[in-house]
Parts: sequence; C-alpha cells; structure tokens
Amino acid sequence: MKFFKKIKHIHFVGIGGAGMIGIAKVLHQKGYFISGSDITDSDDIQKLKKDGAKIFIGHSRNNIKGADLLVFSSAIDRINPELVEAKQQSITTIPRAEMLGSLMIGYESIAVAGSHGKTTTTSMIAKILSNANLSPTYIIGGKVLSTDLNSDLGDGKYIVAEADESDGSFIHLQPDVAVLTNIDDDHLVHFNNVFENLLNSFVLFSENVPFYGYMIINGDDKNIKKISKKISRSQVTFGESKDCDYKIININSKNGKQDFQIFDKKTNKIHKFKINLPGKHNVFNATAAIAVALEEGISISSIRNGILEFTGVGRRYEKHDIKINSKSITLIDDYGHHPLEIESNIKAYKEEYKNKKACMIFQPHRFSRTAQLFNDFIKVLKKTDSLIMLDIYPASEKPIKGINSRAIVETLKQKGHKDVTYLRNHNHIINLLKEKKDTFDILVTQGAGSVSNVCQIIKTNGKYK
Repeated sequence: MKFFKKIKHIHFVGIGGAGMIGIAKVLHQKGYFISGSDITDSDDIQKLKKDGAKIFIGHSRNNIKGADLLVFSSAIDRINPELVEAKQQSITTIPRAEMLGSLMIGYESIAVAGSHGKTTTTSMIAKILSNANLSPTYIIGGKVLSTDLNSDLGDGKYIVAEADESDGSFIHLQPDVAVLTNIDDDHLVHFNNVFENLLNSFVLFSENVPFYGYMIINGDDKNIKKISKKISRSQVTFGESKDCDYKIININSKNGKQDFQIFDKKTNKIHKFKINLPGKHNVFNATAAIAVALEEGISISSIRNGILEFTGVGRRYEKHDIKINSKSITLIDDYGHHPLEIESNIKAYKEEYKNKKACMIFQPHRFSRTAQLFNDFIKVLKKTDSLIMLDIYPASEKPIKGINSRAIVETLKQKGHKDVTYLRNHNHIINLLKEKKDTFDILVTQGAGSVSNVCQIIKTNGKYK
C-alpha cells in the first residue's frame, strides 16, 4: 500500500550509496516509480535498473524530470544541479534519514545506532526475525551474505534499519526500539570536532524513542555510560559487566567460531549460543541482537538458530579463497576504517589463524579522520605483520598538508615496523603480491574507499571483466 500522499515518482540523488539503494529498493517494491543518479555504476544499481528503476550515471538537471520528491545522501553537494533544479521547480527535497524515518511509520521499528557494529547487529536482528517467520522489512548498509541483499520488503510488522550518526541525520528517526552498540570518536567533522556534540546527538536520537519504547545499550561502553543518565527512556543493558541485564559469560573462541553464554538477569536463566564469526566484537554484536529478540518475546530456539545460521555481511570479515601463482591464500575483505575497527579485525584474524602471517592492504578514509586519529592509526598498524599502504581515499574532502599515506609509512618505519610498503597505483598490486607471496598466508583488504576495487582485482588475479 502506498502511504505518501500525492507522491508517485521518487528520485534519489546519489542512489548508489549503501544507505540510499536499500531505501530505493524497498520503495520500488512498495509500488513507487524510482529514478536515481550517481557518478559511478555498480552491480547494485544495475539490479535496481533491471527491476524497473530509471538510472542516470552522472548528475544533470534533466534527470529529475517528472519527479514528485527528491531524496539526497549526505555525500551530495548542495550545489548539485539536480538539487538546484528541484529548488527552482519547487520540488520537495529531503535527506536520506528523513525518508527512512517516514518509511518506518506504521511498522514496529528497530533502529541500530553506534560508531561500530551497526551493519552486523542490524543484519543479525533481521536474521533472527526471519528465522522466527516474522518476515521483517530491513534496510542495511551492507549485503547479507546469505541473501546477497542489503534490503528487502517483508510482509510482517517489523522494520529493522541502521541509524547513521555520521552526519547527525539519525535524529529524524523515531524507532520503537533503539540499539546503541558503542560510541567512539568518529565522524567528528560534522560535529565541529567536538566530541560532546556527538554525544549530545546520541541523546537526541535516544529521546526520539516513544515513551512506550525502550533502548538496548552496551553497558560496558564508557561513552554510552556518560550519556545514559541524560536519557529518559527505558534502558536494557548488555555486556560483560556484572550489572548488565544480559551478561555475557564464558566466551570460547576456536577456528573462527565462538561459543558463549548469556545470563538473563530478569529470569535468572543462562542461555547458550554459537556464532560462526571470530572476534569478541561480534559476540557483543550478537548479544545486542539477542537482547532485542528476547525483549520482543521471540523463542530461544528461533534466536539460537538465527544467530547460528548468520553467515555475515559483505565486506565485514568476508572471506575468499584465492591463489597467487600456485599458492593458496585466504583473502579477508573488511570495511573497517577506524583504528578500533582495524584493531578488532586484526584480533579476529589472529585468533582464527594462529601462527600464520598476514599481509594487510590498507586505505585510509578521509584526510580529516587520518589527521585526527593519526597516532591511533600508527599504534594499530604497528600490529600488522606486513602492510601495504594505499593513498588516502578523500571522500570529497580537500587534502590536508602533511597528512598522507607516505607520512604513515615513514612514521611506522621510524617506530620499527619491518615490512611496510607504499603503493600509489592500485593496478600494480598483483605484481607486488607475487613478489611478497612467500611472506604471508593471509591477505587482508581493509578500508571503506576504493580498496574494495583492489579486492576485486586480487580476486580476479588482475583479469578485468
């Protein structure tokens, strides 16, 4: 059923973005005519086009012809010709988060916020609800590996979505249930580089939860603890701390899988779970999803099976078997681009592949983040066995003097790193890896920018499609 009065044609500016294309797909499934533009093509865009959406590669004022509404991503400049034309034609334009908030109306909504783990936690919740035959609608910033989808229109009462804090727009959401995974010093540029401003935005988001709703929060996170007293909504905690409502105990990690238990303070019961993912951070992601499911009254068997059957999300510790010359290598592709995310990934592969050497190909994301967290990046990247540094992915930012990948490489060498290489041209990666192949068994592509293309180059051994 259509629920936006007088709206028939919705145009997305920057439709290929991870947060945009999922919304566009769900609205298309709901019966709206969807058009959109982006500067680059992708498999996801082509799938949407095949389903009937009208897609333009490149931005032009003519692209919005016939549109009743424009939705734009935070990456779009306000002087974009499509936004300018829409203003001249008095066509309403709204940010992505406002559209997501409107889309959530009428559902029992669950929104997952936090600096790290949003995509995995959101996906796990959707998997549990699906396993319980509740047919949720979900919108995720990554592909669920078991379905190859980042969104889908279900016919049940639930909608599950990520709440992106990076531009502060998540305050447009009013979920019935809000999850806070953690809060870290990321995306501070939007908040005038003041951490307190970021914390306050999480308070505003939390206060949008209706009085009859509740929050699932990480009881171990120091920054969530700072703001929890400012939040008037009902709070349910998870973590390893003794006072948590859902306390994590007895974590046992082996061969990339983890067994753990959760003590339910409310019922005084202990529940056993298993996930097919390494890394303590994934136990926390799973526990957040389990806590939501338990609070929603879903059976333990559905929760246990949903968590066990969850195979991961694209570019979140996504594994591939490859060969470099005749040598078999495990390739791990990971989206993490904050020092804490990189450190969690390093711990995960060292836990799963004990005594094996790993080579990481890392691309920093944004000059501002690299400048702000330079020392943290150095501390984390020192823990790599072998490191190949790509140029910083600018994400539309202008360069900052003295902040570049060469500076990271030189600093790491000064700090004693024995095997770090700067690589300017992505197309030279295959030759470099062939030279280094006898020095590692695990290869990691790490970052949120065009390093994903490097992963594709490696998977095809440099043979372009």
